[in-house]
Amino acid sequence: MTIREVDVVVIGAGQAGLSAAYHLRRRGFVPHDAELVDAGRTFIVLDANEHPGGAWQHRWASLRMATVNGIHELPGFAVPPADPKAASRDVLPTYFAAYENRFDLHVQRPVNVTAVRRDDDDPNGRLRVETSRGAWDARYVINATGTWTKPFWPHHPGAGAFAGRQLHVADYVSAAEFAGKRVIIVGAGVSAIQLLDEISHVAETTWMTRREPQWIDADFDIPTRVAAIAGIDERVREGLAPGSVISITGMHWTPWARAAAARGVLVRHPMFSALERDGARMPDGTFVPADVILWATGFRAALTHLAPLHVRLPGGGIRADKARSLDEPRLFLVGYGPSASTVGANRAGRAAVRAIVSEMDAEADDRAVATIQVSPVRP
Repeated sequence: MTIREVDVVVIGAGQAGLSAAYHLRRRGFVPHDAELVDAGRTFIVLDANEHPGGAWQHRWASLRMATVNGIHELPGFAVPPADPKAASRDVLPTYFAAYENRFDLHVQRPVNVTAVRRDDDDPNGRLRVETSRGAWDARYVINATGTWTKPFWPHHPGAGAFAGRQLHVADYVSAAEFAGKRVIIVGAGVSAIQLLDEISHVAETTWMTRREPQWIDADFDIPTRVAAIAGIDERVREGLAPGSVISITGMHWTPWARAAAARGVLVRHPMFSALERDGARMPDGTFVPADVILWATGFRAALTHLAPLHVRLPGGGIRADKARSLDEPRLFLVGYGPSASTVGANRAGRAAVRAIVSEMDAEADDRAVATIQVSPVRP
């Protein structure tokens, strides 16, 4: 197996990974290249996708720029003006590709990272990143793998008995495929409401959640966002699963939520007790016939490749502070927990690079002092 050495490996080329790569570039790192290995500090960005765009390239076609949730600009280069009606999966991957070229990030793709493990017993040694295209020995690893590849499917009795179609939001294409059908939409997040509003125009919909959403009339402003991030940050420091922003802030009245409410389709039902062949059995014994179950139940962090490091705790999370693993300080988690938003990923990428540069500068200073101390004294 080919093993190459590099200072920093960035895993993932979505919002978080490109943000980290940008800040590495700004601080003088160069992409690892046979012709540049002597040029100074190096990094490599590994992306499992065949094309630029991160998760945006996989979103459903009806997700328009006007309905993209949250900030999506990368540092140093704003999103060019776009038609609000344009599909985000067309606009944003093109923007990501232009970003990679603009800052000469040399993203390697498609490269699947299969494992990250300690190269030796030295806590100041290197981490080995094993991939589908050889291995890398790195001083630091910035993990930016996001969540899109880990859709969460809750377990429910009778799931295997249901004769209709079950799909996750990650598999959704458009409402047209459900025309004339009876669709149960499960979930209390933004995607569930967006797709409820969309699908209910062409199908008979039933919306179910485990708990009644806490509806908030105020806008999802900066103070609200900061409070939500602080709550997730505390969970991450304790090694608990991060949880979602919605679970902390409640559900805000978005335009699509108001539209669904105005048409009388935003009616919450409790979760079914079990699925049966032709539908769902409710807690009160009534039956809801269905052709489709759409699970809008969120995603989990894609961290399987980090298993050899044994940093994941029984609480389901990885202990981290300011994006740095508390149990493996050579590992940074950007786009995880409190930084699992576009603006959060940008800030976490900058913080991770700042910490790496600070440590590498200190080590270089120590080596310089040691060299001076052992240099022979000339008469």
